Amino acid sequence: MNENPLGAKPISKLLPSFAIPSVIAMLVTAAYNIVDQLFIGQMVGTLGNAATNIAFPLTSSCIAIALMFGIGASANFNLHMGMGKKKEAPFFIGNAVTMLIICGAVLMVVTEIFLTPMMIAFGSTETILPYAQDYVRITAIGFPFMILAAGGAHIIRADGSPKYSMVCNITGAIINTALDALFTVVLKWGIAGAAYATIIGQIVSALLVIVYLRHYKTVRLEKQHFKPSGSVIKSIAQIGMAPCINQLTFIAVQISLNQLFNYYGPLSQFGADIPIACSGITMKTFQLFFAVVIGIAQGAQPIESFNYGARKYERVKKTYIYALIASSICMVIAFIIFQFFPRQLLMMFDSHASEEYYVFGEMFFRTFLFMTWACAIQPTTTTLFSAIGKAKISTFLSLTRQILFFLPVLYILPMFMGIYGMLYAGIVADVAAAVISTLFVVREFRKMTEAAAAQPSA
Repeated sequence: MNENPLGAKPISKLLPSFAIPSVIAMLVTAAYNIVDQLFIGQMVGTLGNAATNIAFPLTSSCIAIALMFGIGASANFNLHMGMGKKKEAPFFIGNAVTMLIICGAVLMVVTEIFLTPMMIAFGSTETILPYAQDYVRITAIGFPFMILAAGGAHIIRADGSPKYSMVCNITGAIINTALDALFTVVLKWGIAGAAYATIIGQIVSALLVIVYLRHYKTVRLEKQHFKPSGSVIKSIAQIGMAPCINQLTFIAVQISLNQLFNYYGPLSQFGADIPIACSGITMKTFQLFFAVVIGIAQGAQPIESFNYGARKYERVKKTYIYALIASSICMVIAFIIFQFFPRQLLMMFDSHASEEYYVFGEMFFRTFLFMTWACAIQPTTTTLFSAIGKAKISTFLSLTRQILFFLPVLYILPMFMGIYGMLYAGIVADVAAAVISTLFVVREFRKMTEAAAAQPSA
């Protein structure tokens, strides 16, 4: 009987085979927003950039849903396969697919009905609102496809097909980029053109996921597996809650930033529109690098889940350490770029903006993201605890940076420092989250060592 490669293949070879396609898939997902903003910024200008920033919480909501059911199902599936429970495993995949489709449809309908109140609640000014409405009214149609494509990528990766998962995302991104150029530059459709390009790319990616699900490799998916089960969905949600919350916290942060810039911006020389546009560019650029960290962590997840289920604890620890090292290298590179080349990044999105735009944008990049080099610890650790089925710890860690540390500081500092106080909140949150995550993972590694020592000799 051949042993599953997740439990036998060397980690140094196994992790890249899962992480690289996962990283590419995450980069492609992040690139959807970046590509739109690049074309919109050059063809529409600062208000167009600000509009995509206002709309960004909805995109993050789609990713949050995809992570909850995609990662939750993948972790449960691999844990059960590692424990030899092959009969129960496919129910997690089928139920997750059903929930991805249902949640996507619900979010689309809610967004279309409450579009204007949502844009205002997300921090839109009167000048930005028309652009945001035009963009979201179209992109909302693609929410079911975006959620299925993003969540399906994790489900496909759990089946040992990271390359196909990558192809699903890349194909949609290539179509999106090509149509962005056609619709915005050639046909001059403006912000609506970028929105149409986005949903067409997402539809193609979702169709590729559906094609794969009809030929799942490790188990056979049947109709009974797609019938919603309360206990199965609960198990999926418990493990998937942490990455979901981690994404939702970005929404809370972005909305809070927009609202506070709307208040403190007019009290400064920059006004409200410039800070909203610059913060959106900064956060999306950061998320492009952060996508690498998330991709590496998610690539490690099936390996960690299977080996924890099989009680091969040293392989779990080695996978985490390798993932953390690779992620930290990426974040150090990001730190260097943010500190030394912020103006060049800002010019990519709007080369004809005012000097105030560049002044604030450079300051936001350098100050707000000063601790970028330490940002790999928290998501890598959160994913580890999700992978090994410890949902409560994973959920707590996912709340540390944005909710427990960042938001309180974000609201307190501007009372004393005005708009400049908002820039220092990121530094405080990154340091605190890294320390907490380190303490938890060290304690968990000790438990694994003790559990390994207690096992009977082979």
